[in-house]
Amino acid sequence: MSDKARKLFEALDLDKNGILTREEVIIALRTKGPTLAASGLLPFWGVGDADASSALFDAADQNGDAVLTLEEFSAVVDRRFGWR
Repeated sequence: MSDKARKLFEALDLDKNGILTREEVIIALRTKGPTLAASGLLPFWGVGDADASSALFDAADQNGDAVLTLEEFSAVVDRRFGWR
């Protein structure tokens, strides 16, 4: 797991409970996406609309429980964003 994936997960975890919900990912990327991209925590092309954010969530939710753990999240973003 990359340090960038961990930091991005923490930035998206709005309620700081250690898991991400679909709504949290969509809201966080909509409100924080440009700032995260400017700081290098998210590729600029990773800042998308609600559909793109939802698709990222679906790709990462490997066990289908409608929440993302850090491990699920990092496995997808590290590969998709080329961080590993």
